[in-house]
Amino acid sequence: MTAATHSTLFPQVPETADAVLDGLDPEQREVALALTGPVCVLAGAGTGKTRAITHRIAYGVRSGRLQPASVLAVTFTNRAAGEMRGRLRQLGAGGVQARTFHSAALRQLQFFWPKAVGGDLPRLLERKIQLVADAAARCRIRLDRNELRDVTGEIEWAKVTQTVPADYPAIVAKAHRDAPRDPAEISQIYAMYEQLKRDRSVIDFEDVLLLTVGILQDRHDIADQIRSQYQHFVVDEYQDVSPLQQRLLDLWLGDRDNLCVVGDTSQTIYSFTGATPDHLLNFRTRHPGATVVKLVRDYRSTPQVVHLANGLLSQARGRAAEHRLELISQRDPGPDPVYTEYADEPTEAEGTARRVRDLIAAGVPAGEIAVLYRINAQSEVYEQALADAGVPYQLRGAERFFERQEVREAGIALRGAARAGGNDSLLDDAEDLPAQVRAVLSTKGWTSQPPAGSGAVRDRWESLAALVRLAEDFARARSGATLSDLVAELDERAAAQHAPTVQGVTLASLHSAKGLEWDAVFLVGLTEGMMPITYAKTDEQIEEERRLLYVGVTRARLHLTLSWALSRSPGGRASRRPSRFLKGLRPGSGSLGTVASGGSGSFERGAAAGRRKPRGPVLCRVCGATLTEAGAMKLMRCEDCPSDMDEALYERLRDWRADQARELGQPAYCVFTDKTLMAIAERVPATGGELSSISGVGARKLDRFGTDVLAICAGGDGGAGHDDR
Repeated sequence: MTAATHSTLFPQVPETADAVLDGLDPEQREVALALTGPVCVLAGAGTGKTRAITHRIAYGVRSGRLQPASVLAVTFTNRAAGEMRGRLRQLGAGGVQARTFHSAALRQLQFFWPKAVGGDLPRLLERKIQLVADAAARCRIRLDRNELRDVTGEIEWAKVTQTVPADYPAIVAKAHRDAPRDPAEISQIYAMYEQLKRDRSVIDFEDVLLLTVGILQDRHDIADQIRSQYQHFVVDEYQDVSPLQQRLLDLWLGDRDNLCVVGDTSQTIYSFTGATPDHLLNFRTRHPGATVVKLVRDYRSTPQVVHLANGLLSQARGRAAEHRLELISQRDPGPDPVYTEYADEPTEAEGTARRVRDLIAAGVPAGEIAVLYRINAQSEVYEQALADAGVPYQLRGAERFFERQEVREAGIALRGAARAGGNDSLLDDAEDLPAQVRAVLSTKGWTSQPPAGSGAVRDRWESLAALVRLAEDFARARSGATLSDLVAELDERAAAQHAPTVQGVTLASLHSAKGLEWDAVFLVGLTEGMMPITYAKTDEQIEEERRLLYVGVTRARLHLTLSWALSRSPGGRASRRPSRFLKGLRPGSGSLGTVASGGSGSFERGAAAGRRKPRGPVLCRVCGATLTEAGAMKLMRCEDCPSDMDEALYERLRDWRADQARELGQPAYCVFTDKTLMAIAERVPATGGELSSISGVGARKLDRFGTDVLAICAGGDGGAGHDDR
C-alpha cells in the first residue's frame, strides 16, 4: 500500500555513496546533497519525500560525512518509522535511529530518570480513558461513553499545547475551540486526572514528552550529553508538529542548526491533536539561511487524479493555502475520476461493493483497493456490503503484522525448519527457498488457492500468503539464499516493523489513510455535514476539512471514485447535498476558475448504474417508527422492540450456515450475517420473493442458498446443497 511495498522489496544495497544518488530526480538529488545547515523540503503528495530524505541520510553516512549513531530521524507513527528504518537498511545505513517523537523521548527518559530524579520511572499508562472516568466520578460529573472519549481527547490536546488545567477555559475561549463539555468542568476533570496519576504513580504518553522537556531544561549536563550523541536531526511530516514536540526538538538541537524538515501544509489534518503548520510556515523566518527545496513531481497518481487534487486546492483559502504546491504527474494518463450519486447510504455501500468486486474481477488486487470515509462510524454499512458481495476486507488499525498469532506461529515453524535443515522431511521435495517456505507454511494453513470471502479464515491465509510472497521476492533478490537467511531477514523486519503487504480491501477513515496509497480509492459519504463535518464552523476548520479530502484524493494511483447519498435511509427525504468541495470539479456543478473547471470525469446516478428502484421509508413493523440504522432496517424493527423470532428456526439456520461456511472455506458471515439470519427467522419467508425482500439476501445469495433456506423455513433440513457458481 506504500511505495516501499509496491515496488521491489529487496533492492541491492548500493555499492558506493554516489550509487545512493542513482535514480533520484533533480530535486530529490538536491535534497540528498544538502547535508549541512537548516534544510526545508516542501514535498507534495506522492513526490517521493521519504525516498529523498532516506537517500539524503544514507548518502551522508556512506560518504562518511555523517556518523550513523549521530543521526536521529523522527516521524509520527510507528509504521512510518519502521518503513524509514527498512529503507535505510536497504541503502546500507542501518545504524541510524529512526523513531517517533514519543519513542525517542521515552528511551531518553528511561535512561536519564534515575540520574535526574532517582528511583524507577513511573509506570506508563497505556490507555488513559479509565483514569479519566475515575477523575470524572471523583468530580461527580457524569459522562457517557462518547463524552468520556471526547474529554480524554481534550486533555490530550491541552497537554500537547502545554495548557495547564487552571488555564484551560481561557485558552479554549481564545482559540474559539468547541469543547465537548463546559470548559470549567473539563478543567476540573483534567486537574483531578493529573492528581490521580500522581497518587497512582503512573504517567501518560503526553507526560513522556513533558517530562523529557523538563529534564532537558533543568539539567544542562543531561542536555549536553544528548546533544553530544545526536548531531543531525531529520523531521518528517513537519506540518504535524505540536508546540510540545517543537519545544523538545529545540532542546535536542540547542544552538545548532543541522536540521532537515519535510512537510506539506496542504496535508495538515491533525489540528485537533494540537498539530500546527505554523512551524513549517515559519521555518524560513526562524532560519533565514535555510536551503529550501520543493518536490512537485508526483510519481504516485495519474494526471487525472493529480488534476482533481490541484483543482481541489485551487479553491482553498488561508495562509496554508498560499503555500500550496502545484503537483505535476509523472505517470501515463489513466481513467477519469467517477462521481456517483446514490439515493441512500445502503445503496451507496452496495454500489461501492459492486464496483470493488468488478475491479477485483478485472485484475486489481484486493489489497490495492481502499474505501475511505470521514468517521469510523461509517464503516459498518460498508463492512456489511463487502461481506454480502463476498469481498475480503481489512479494517485499518488492526494489530501489527508481525504481532499476529499466525505470523508468530509461522516464524517459529520456519525457524525450526531452518535449524533442522536437511533432516526435516517436509523439505524433501522442495527444490528452492520459496518451495521450502510453502511446504512449511502449508502445515499452518497456507494453500495454493485462497479461501473464498473474508473474515478470520481469509485474514489468516492472507498473512501466510504475504510471507510466501516475501520469500519469493527474497529469493529473486538474493541468489542462493537459505531458509536461515530468510528467518534472519524476517527477524530484522519484525524489529523494524517493516511488514509485507496483506491482501484485502482496506476500510479506513481519511485520517488513518494518511501516508498510504492504493491503485483504486473510493471516497464515500461526501455530503455536506460529513465533508466538511458538521462541527467544522470556522474558516480554518473548513479549510482543514478540504485538506482532509485532498489527502483522500491523493491516496489514489489510478482509479478514483467519489460518491454521496441524498438521504440516510431508503425512502428518506432527499435533503442532502454533495460536498461544497466538489463544486466546480464534478461535471455539471459550475466552474470556479481555470484549474478547477478544466476537470474531467463521469457523473452517474446510482439508479443508472443498475440500482433497484427507490424504496419507501422503512418502518418498524412493531411500533411503526421510521428506521434509519442498517441493522434495524434488516430486521424491519427497532433494535429494542420485542422480537417474535422463531428460536428453533434460528438455531437450524445457524447450524446450516456453519456447514456451508465449512464446505466453502469461508467465514460464516460471508454466507449470511447474524442479523440476516435473525430477520429470516422472524419473517419466515415461504417464497423466493419474500426471501429476496430481506436485506442481505441479494440475487446471488438467493440463487445460491435460496432453496436450502426456504426448505429449512418450511421445516426441512436444507439438504439440497449449493452449487459452485
